[in-house]
Amino acid sequence: MGMDAEQEEQLRILLQRVSRRIRVERGANVSDSHLGVLGWLHREGPTTPGELAVRERVSPPSMNRTLNALADAGRARRDPSPDDARKVIVSITAEGEALIAETKRLRSAWFHDRLAELEPAERDALEEVLPVLRRLADA
Repeated sequence: MGMDAEQEEQLRILLQRVSRRIRVERGANVSDSHLGVLGWLHREGPTTPGELAVRERVSPPSMNRTLNALADAGRARRDPSPDDARKVIVSITAEGEALIAETKRLRSAWFHDRLAELEPAERDALEEVLPVLRRLADA
């Protein structure tokens, strides 16, 4: 027996609500878009503004505004490309790394506390569904 359309909608909404609630836990004075760019730089390393715009699905001018704000805040920096002086390479700074670490700590603590409130059988049920959620997330 599969899920009906109403159950699918409920699941989608619940996953969105959990995701939004986790995203609320973040370091001070940073937007989701700024965290997205910093997170990408943290995971993948230095790259071009154009690549960041593609990855974040925003226009190049929008990415440029984001990078200006991150650079002004000392969270990212732009350097000339060693391969092509016409290109710029963006990287995360130590301050940006610290913000990512603090945000991860806050989000993990919030989530840990919520899981600790569950009954053992509820935690077991979540453990059982992990492979399914992983497949959905990777699709």
